[in-house]
Amino acid sequence: MKDELTRLIAAALKSLVGSLLPEPIDDSWISVERARDASHGDYACNIALRLARPARRDAREIAAAIVAALPTDPRVASAQVAGPGFINFRLAHGAHGSVLLQVLQQGQRYGHGTRGAGQRVILEFVSANPTGPLHVGHGRQAAYGATLANLLCATGHDVHREYYINDAGRQMDILAVSTWLRYLERCGEQLAFPSNGYRGDYIHAIAAELYARRGPALHRAAELVTVGLPPDAPAGDKERHIDALIERMHTLIGTEASREVHQLALTLMLADIRSDLTEFGVEFDRWYSERELTDSGAVEHAIATLRAHGQLYEKDGALWFRASRFGDDEDRVLVRANGQPTYFAPDVAYHLQKRERGFARLIDVLGADHHGYVARVRGALAAMGEPPECLEACLIQFVSLFRGAEKIPMGKREAQFVTLRQLRAEVGNDACRLFYLMRSHDQHLDFDLELARSRTNENPVFYIQYAHARVASVRKQLAARGLEYDAGLAAANLGLLQSAHEQAALRELARYPEVIAQAAAARAPHALVHHLRELAHAFHTWYNAATILTDEAPLRSARLALALGVQQVVRNGLTLLGVSAPESM
Repeated sequence: MKDELTRLIAAALKSLVGSLLPEPIDDSWISVERARDASHGDYACNIALRLARPARRDAREIAAAIVAALPTDPRVASAQVAGPGFINFRLAHGAHGSVLLQVLQQGQRYGHGTRGAGQRVILEFVSANPTGPLHVGHGRQAAYGATLANLLCATGHDVHREYYINDAGRQMDILAVSTWLRYLERCGEQLAFPSNGYRGDYIHAIAAELYARRGPALHRAAELVTVGLPPDAPAGDKERHIDALIERMHTLIGTEASREVHQLALTLMLADIRSDLTEFGVEFDRWYSERELTDSGAVEHAIATLRAHGQLYEKDGALWFRASRFGDDEDRVLVRANGQPTYFAPDVAYHLQKRERGFARLIDVLGADHHGYVARVRGALAAMGEPPECLEACLIQFVSLFRGAEKIPMGKREAQFVTLRQLRAEVGNDACRLFYLMRSHDQHLDFDLELARSRTNENPVFYIQYAHARVASVRKQLAARGLEYDAGLAAANLGLLQSAHEQAALRELARYPEVIAQAAAARAPHALVHHLRELAHAFHTWYNAATILTDEAPLRSARLALALGVQQVVRNGLTLLGVSAPESM
């Protein structure tokens, strides 16, 4: 309805050009919002206040002229000037009825729009290093990214979902040496495991697979592994110690065998991550490898592009990017003195390549600690002649798990963490998806395991799904009692839906397309969760106050139509959230 009112206002403004208004007004100036106070009407617009200064007219005068010039629409009961120049709209009861007909006619397409038509978006999310299973923090990124992609698709955007695999960095080397050391333990060796190694049980599983494939071929005595190494923490430097262990592995088993260990660990971890995400209902159009990026020459291409724009210089044998020219605190090294690119170089190349693949909007879903990183990559894009505003980052805040009053500690290296798979096993996919999305992504999330498992109205998953299941139950009762639902009779009698509870449910149905558009534009899936709770509340309140299966056929059909409309919108919304819509509970 907001779009319809916007069109009416635009038509009125067009008719006023040359008289009250000196020149045509861009439709983007028109903002129609839900009225905060229901006593003022259903919608309000402040366009007259915005036009007062450029038109050199009193805002109330402009508002009155707009109201007088509005085209007639049977869905609008009244339009009135209020306050300093607001225009308040009150809808006719029939307007809500027409919305219900739209819901029933459009079905699963209801709420979808075309605002993003023609806009190509690449959405990169999760992109966790394949050095361990996905934990609950990754789960929040997965739920957010997948739902945001659904919302953008629902608003007409052309969305490409991508997972960037960091498979060429030092963390992968640490994963490989951690695997080899556990393999040596299977061979009977006793070693002090490095404080900077990966300690989870999954490392033992990879080591067992390595032994199953290679037997004792990669076995080396513990004293050969540890002799002459710099001390580990706390007596020494844990970084120097783990780097020396990585080098020792290459020396003792050779480069080729070390690559084999590296590849096996990568393959098994990626398979685990893919499986976990698929089971969670999260799919990607492409899994993009950092090694593939490097091998393709994309890194060299990005460096050459920066050099061609005069944004590089050499100092102390290293190649530096003039990041300080683009708002960074200092310049950044792209290539170290030893000729090895820093982590920043492939990231710059990856984002340039996204642009060169034809994506107008680059959306990265990242952890909350990436503020500086985002500004740095934007600066690099600008330095290469790309618009920096094309890159948008959604920073996801941390998740804390609670079991009752007890907070569950988590730390990846120490293997003291809860995996996404464990969380899903305990509370189910539906609770995971919706609980992750209940709060804005830029707010810290306390995940209450006990609430997520409960079957009470306080659990938003249960409360929303129960609205869908209740309508399914009504349909079963309809058949059991030998009664009928007549869609034609319902359409002819929607005017019977006059009670306050019925009107409240109809208003929530009408809001749904607006919520989808706003949630997509603001990158705010939590807005959809809140709306579904409000719709479910309106339905449950009405259900408890009214008799849907009344003996009066016209009223019964009208009420059934409303119930079916609620069920359809609940199902549509839950589908976008990646949550099931059960027929019974």
